[in-house]
Amino acid sequence: MKAVVARGLEALEIKRLRDRIGRLFATLQEAAEAEGPLATGAWSPPVDVCETEVAVTVRVELPGISAEQIKVGLTSTKLRIWGTKKKRVSRQRVVSHLCSERSFGNFSRVVHLRWTISIKEARAELANGVLLVRLPKTKDRRGTEFRVPIKEIN
Repeated sequence: MKAVVARGLEALEIKRLRDRIGRLFATLQEAAEAEGPLATGAWSPPVDVCETEVAVTVRVELPGISAEQIKVGLTSTKLRIWGTKKKRVSRQRVVSHLCSERSFGNFSRVVHLRWTISIKEARAELANGVLLVRLPKTKDRRGTEFRVPIKEIN
């Protein structure tokens, strides 16, 4: 029997399908990990993950949270962001609360990393309620989690 080899467009479509399945698997894995904290009342902030040739950047929406309330942990396979958003005490006496869509309490978010990144060169900045984590790419992988310092920009 003769082996079938994909060429041209067929090879490109197979590569795209493999990439889509990989992204789907990563999303399912992240959702499975998020189920634990969400069951205990925690919330998960929205993130954007972008890739360039030299780095991966992760933007996390954390309005109303200071750098002291956020912790960032990093291993060679995942970026973990967690902390607590405290509810602000109202200066005025509220008679009736009509609507509240903001989340308070513990939060946690895990982003799985498919790239080899430089853990020691990772940087995080907090400005206008958006945490920006920059992860430079490298060929070296390490398995130990390091804390990423956060610099608050005013």
